Amino acid sequence: MLGELITSKTRLRLVIKFFVSQANQGYLNGLANEMGESTNAIRKELNHLHQAGYLQKQKDNNKVHYQANTQHPLFDVMQKVVMKHLGIEDIVETVVSRIGNIQKIILIGSYAEGIDSGHIEVFLIGDELNTAYIQNLEQKIENTIGRKVSFYLSPTFSPTQKHIILYETEKSEK
Repeated sequence: MLGELITSKTRLRLVIKFFVSQANQGYLNGLANEMGESTNAIRKELNHLHQAGYLQKQKDNNKVHYQANTQHPLFDVMQKVVMKHLGIEDIVETVVSRIGNIQKIILIGSYAEGIDSGHIEVFLIGDELNTAYIQNLEQKIENTIGRKVSFYLSPTFSPTQKHIILYETEKSEK
């Protein structure tokens, strides 16, 4: 979906990196290493995205850090488009409607870091979750979104790695 709209693979990877989570940031050499691209290709796309106002840049000693411009009028729209492209929106809707007493849905792994690795890892926090349904759900979602999906179930979550909370009930926020 998004790949047809953004034809530059480098730009698409950068958009996913910065818009899957507003906390994601990066600098030229780090992004080039992470994505296996040349610094020139990354620099060109970072400049395009910055000039369009989608990214902010901040100088810190010898490095220029980039991150999504949350004040851009299209930030929320871009974030929703990225979530839809990755299939994360479909996962949340399906899980919330059919799994049981879900309190939190947390994205972990490479996607929480903005890397489109093809393997989405989701932590489900709740009570009396329908485990049989969850096992069948993985394959159904994989067929729908074209990415591998792994669900991890737990009554609690202790954040020891980068994560993004995709859904949280009011009860669990208190």
